Amino acid sequence: MPSTGGRIAPGTARRATVLAVLVALAVAAALASLAVGARSSAGLDDVVRAVVRYDPAVDDQLVVRDLRGPRTVLALLVGGALGLAGGVMQGLTRNPLADPGLLGVNAGAALAVVLGFSVFGVVTPGGYLWFALGGAAVAGGVVFTLGTLGRGGASPAKLAIAGAAVSALLGSATASLLLIDAATLDLYRFWVVGSVATRDLTSAAAVAPVIAVGAVLALASARSLNGLALGDDVARSLGQHVGRARATAAAAVILLCGGATAAAGPIWFIGLTVPHVARAVAGPDHRWLLPFSALLGAGLLAAADVVGRVIGRPGELEVGVVAAFLGGPIFIAFVRRRRIAEL
Repeated sequence: MPSTGGRIAPGTARRATVLAVLVALAVAAALASLAVGARSSAGLDDVVRAVVRYDPAVDDQLVVRDLRGPRTVLALLVGGALGLAGGVMQGLTRNPLADPGLLGVNAGAALAVVLGFSVFGVVTPGGYLWFALGGAAVAGGVVFTLGTLGRGGASPAKLAIAGAAVSALLGSATASLLLIDAATLDLYRFWVVGSVATRDLTSAAAVAPVIAVGAVLALASARSLNGLALGDDVARSLGQHVGRARATAAAAVILLCGGATAAAGPIWFIGLTVPHVARAVAGPDHRWLLPFSALLGAGLLAAADVVGRVIGRPGELEVGVVAAFLGGPIFIAFVRRRRIAEL
């Protein structure tokens, strides 16, 4: 850490304080997710007992442990992955409007899920999760391969163009399959809105290793992304291997988005909005920006899930819908207050 006369620099101390505040906010969102539900709310004591001294005979503890617990874990995992992926994606492409779907990850996952529904008859979250993960990985790999073709290897512009082209192609294939199979369309429309409901800890456990590897690669790419932000020539003069740095960052995005989309379906605006808010607080240094983005994404998605349960009582509104309602206005307000410069 930078220091002055043996003391921690003021900027570092401020960022560390904000980081601690974001951790506290994410914990508060998790506790609210455990305590507040569509039909009833549990007291904080019931939440604590459900975690440390579980009694299945107590209805509130049963709800907390078996229903709200898994979706809270999944919301934190998915939100953190999408926020982190958005920060990496914007740094990788130097595009302030880039989101995790830019590499075709969402389109690949969607096509694979539709194939799972229509061809293989897979209808359970635990089953189509693997289709979504595989489709996301294949689509992201194809986009990165196309983006590296030609003179100069991968570049932000080529990656964006390849991602848009592959997404359009896969989207057309998905739409064609849905138009000829009404039963698949019925199943797909519930997946595509994005949800952490009806998921259990098995779903979280299945994608957790993938997201964990993606998170490690993303955080390890922080210094490289700082160099890439200065331009390829400057990055090379600083001793960076630009192609390797881009490949590592792209792999992180594929793993993070693939795992998140596989577990909860496509969820928009988290990966786009959160990095901008994090950048306003942390500055352009990806060593701070990426952890801030992960914590903000986790807290925001958990809070959005709580809001969806409250405003939709006695039912609930899917978290993907709530995230779009919350993220859209936040991003518009942010753009109006700040000039978004090219990264």
